[in-house]
Amino acid sequence: MTLTLETARTIIAETRAKGRSLELKPLSVVVLDAGGNILAFEREDGASPGRFQIAHGKAYGAVMLGMPGSAQMARAESQAYFMGAANGAFGGQLIPVPGGVLVQDGQGVTIGAVGVTGDTSDHDAAAAEAGIAAAGLTALA
Repeated sequence: MTLTLETARTIIAETRAKGRSLELKPLSVVVLDAGGNILAFEREDGASPGRFQIAHGKAYGAVMLGMPGSAQMARAESQAYFMGAANGAFGGQLIPVPGGVLVQDGQGVTIGAVGVTGDTSDHDAAAAEAGIAAAGLTALA
């Protein structure tokens, strides 16, 4: 299974809806496929323009390293040299904090990642999880 544009749009819409229901600050949401390619992105009114890079970095790190942002953050805290080297290898594109969430199909295969930014990292991750679940997929946050 691969992520489609239609599914990416559903994930974004439901992620944003969760953000509104939790009264989060304006969110920016990106969906990447399993190769790290952008399928869709939206930045809510009021979100700062630099949020694309942050959302992308959260999702990109998740899909490229095969670990969600929460695991990347733990790794950065325990082995800063590894995350520093990995970030260097990926041209400084990784943002190793919660909000980068892996998307898995029913067989547990990673088919992409979602990056959310705008509120606290934990809230960003919760919104992403809701969007992924609403699309009938499994979130690994």
